Amino acid sequence: MGFLRILLLALGESALAASLAWPQAPQQPAPAAPPSVPLVLAGGTVIDLTGWGRSATDLRDAVVIIQDGRITDVGPRALIPVPDGAQVIDCSEKYLIPGLVDGFAGMNSQGQANADLYMGVTTIVAVSDEVRGNVDFTASPRPHLYLLDSVGSTDNGSLLAKRPEWAAKLKEGVRPVELSPEDTAQQIADTAHMGTRVVWLGGDITAANTQWIIARAHQMGLVTYGEFVATPYTVGIESGVDALPHMGRYELGLIPDELQVPLVDDPYGASATTAFDYSQRLPSTDPHIRDYARFLASHRAALMPTFSMYYLRLPAHRNLWKEPAAVLLDPAHLSMPPDRKTGEMDYPLGAWTRHLPASAIRWLEEGQRKKADLEAMRLWRINQALFTAFPHYLAASGAGAMGTMPGISMHTELEMLVRLGLSPREALAAATNNYAIQFGWTELGLIAPGRRADILVVDADPTANIWNARRISTLIVDGNVMDRQALLSSKK
Repeated sequence: MGFLRILLLALGESALAASLAWPQAPQQPAPAAPPSVPLVLAGGTVIDLTGWGRSATDLRDAVVIIQDGRITDVGPRALIPVPDGAQVIDCSEKYLIPGLVDGFAGMNSQGQANADLYMGVTTIVAVSDEVRGNVDFTASPRPHLYLLDSVGSTDNGSLLAKRPEWAAKLKEGVRPVELSPEDTAQQIADTAHMGTRVVWLGGDITAANTQWIIARAHQMGLVTYGEFVATPYTVGIESGVDALPHMGRYELGLIPDELQVPLVDDPYGASATTAFDYSQRLPSTDPHIRDYARFLASHRAALMPTFSMYYLRLPAHRNLWKEPAAVLLDPAHLSMPPDRKTGEMDYPLGAWTRHLPASAIRWLEEGQRKKADLEAMRLWRINQALFTAFPHYLAASGAGAMGTMPGISMHTELEMLVRLGLSPREALAAATNNYAIQFGWTELGLIAPGRRADILVVDADPTANIWNARRISTLIVDGNVMDRQALLSSKK
């Protein structure tokens, strides 16, 4: 041991002895962060969206107190004192609703993130796929992102697909193939560890695997979406699946057994084409639709129709490019965007038609348009029949596929739910508190103590007319007041 080291040890021992011999000064706590300034919304009407939108106990002349991103107090102005030094926003003659939840959407750019926020969408169940592109996690500002991931089969688009330990297992061949139970269990655990909130069961998952995947996901606190083909919809629903996305998909629950059996071996081929064609051509008066509606209403699964993906094929639609938020959207980042001038869907023809006369091309395009419109109307009428049993609904746009636009299409979804037969209040609940009820996401969905402070202050009563939900005068996300006009100037 060298002399210098011995000297240092001796000095250290002397210092230790001195410290023990003399009284110690009291340990000073780290300085506390200064309390944030409360934000108060005063005088507005808080819209009641409890009970699936069937309650209507609105709170008039209310005070809402927000601090550190959470709602701390809600009550009548006469009973809730405004904290000293608070920032107060006068909401007299205005209405307060929670930020909207889009239960199935992509968000692949800053422009799309801003469009969502501008239109009051503050939470997205974010989808990355070959149609909507990859979610842009660098976007700032952006809505809250609740990640969705596929489980149970090979999928190049899975959130795990780029990880070395998963790349080979998840690589798709000609068609997806089910994973082993061991790999699926590990996949659920790994994607949950990444922060995934929703797992999606696709068409190739067979019945036995569907049942235990749903059970395992629920044990881990994950929400389940089912787009079943190989699995009968009755099995998925009885197994407790949480949501059934997409008009045009869950109608497959109407097919007879003789069309369902071949789907186990052929969930994406000719058998599937036959089955979907059958389900979509049933007349809306068919008694099987009534029976299926009752079955849906008596079980846990909620319908997530994403009507917006058919909006431009149904009557009374408008040109979505004329919306103010559309300036934020790049058609190159949308799948099948509508024509900018007309707002109508394009139906591209095969290359073989390029040498045909212009009149013949127009005739073929019009034929495709009429066929698509007829298909959409058939599905709409089936959904009108399903609605008569009053199943539960969740609002989602499906953006940006099949002519849908982030943020904008969330409001067309609300319009379509009202057109279907929901009251404006029930439609708003489908985009807010129904997610708390159905999925247990009690951090969102209501203007109530303890909930996240995502709030829209609107200029007119949205329960009188769903269009009023668009008339946002103040946008609050995580307790922060956002400049909506500044959102319109961001890059696409």
